[in-house]
Amino acid sequence: MGSNHAEGPANGPAVSREDFDALFETVRTWGRWAAADRGAWNRVTAEHVRRATATARSGTVVPLGRPWDTRPGPDNTKPALHHMSELGDVEPPEPSVYKDFLAVDYHGKGVSHLDALSHVAYRGRLYGGRAARDEVDAAGARFGSVSALGPLVTRGVLIDLPAALGIEWLEPGRAVHARDLVAAERALGVTVGDGDAVLLRSGALRRRRELGPWNPDVASAGWHVDAVPLLAERAVALLGADGDSDVRPSPVEGLHSPVHALAVAAMGVPLLDNLDLEPLAAACAEAGRYAFMLVVTPLNVPGGTGSPVNPVAIL
Repeated sequence: MGSNHAEGPANGPAVSREDFDALFETVRTWGRWAAADRGAWNRVTAEHVRRATATARSGTVVPLGRPWDTRPGPDNTKPALHHMSELGDVEPPEPSVYKDFLAVDYHGKGVSHLDALSHVAYRGRLYGGRAARDEVDAAGARFGSVSALGPLVTRGVLIDLPAALGIEWLEPGRAVHARDLVAAERALGVTVGDGDAVLLRSGALRRRRELGPWNPDVASAGWHVDAVPLLAERAVALLGADGDSDVRPSPVEGLHSPVHALAVAAMGVPLLDNLDLEPLAAACAEAGRYAFMLVVTPLNVPGGTGSPVNPVAIL
C-alpha cells in the first residue's frame, strides 16, 4: 500500500450559513418517532439485531476504544484521571484489596465516547426542536440523555477510505464527500443500509503513531456536509470515526462542527468519536469483508450527554 505523506485535498467546497440551514431542514427528522430522545436509533429493531448477529461468522472480537489516556498533548488537552485510592492496607482482615479512581471530561479528542442527543444544539435547539436552555442545566439533561439509548447493537460498516484509495491515511483537513463514500463501497464490496452504524476510518491514529500528535481541532479528516444527505438517504442509525466525524477546518462559515449539528441535532443520529479503527481495518482486510456486528454499551448515566465507551466489533 502506498504512502500519502503529501498535502491532502482541501476541506472545501465552502458552504454558506444560508445553504447549511437549508441542508439542515432537508435532513432533519423532527417529529418522526414517538421516542424522540432515541432519535434515529428507533430505526434499529429486533430484526436489525438478528441480521447483525448473522455477520458474526468467525467469532473474532475487535475492541474499538482507545486506551484511557492520562498524558497531556496537543490532541488531549483534558487528560483522563486515574489514581489508586487503596493499596491493600485499609480494610483488614484478608484478603487485601486494591482500588482505583477514574474521572474524565470525555467530550474532547482523547477519549473514545458516545455523543447522545442532548450533546449538540443548533441555534439553541436540540433534536426535535426543544429549547436547549429548558432541557439541559447543571443537573444534566432531561431530554436526550445517554440513558435513553441503552446498549446499541446493530450491523456496523467500516468505510476504510485509505484502504479504498490505496494509501496509508488521509491528511488532516481532507474532506470526505458523498462520492468518496460511493467509491469506497464499490472498492470494499459493502453497501451502507438502513439501521447501520457507519464507521469512517481516516487512518488518523496510524499517522499519529508514525508522525506524532497534532491538534485535531485545527486540522482533521472527516465528512464534508455534502455527504450527509446520502447518509440520511441510507437511513443510518449511528455514525463513528477515528476522529469526530467533522472535517476541520470547517467548510461552513461560523460553524466549528457542522456534521455534529446535522447528525445529532437535525437527524437524531448519535456519534461515536475518537475510535481506534486500526485493528478493525486489519481484521476486515484479512476477512475480506467490511460489515460486522457492532456492540456499544455506554454507561447508564441519567442526565448524561454521552459516555466513555469501548465498543466491540464481532466478525
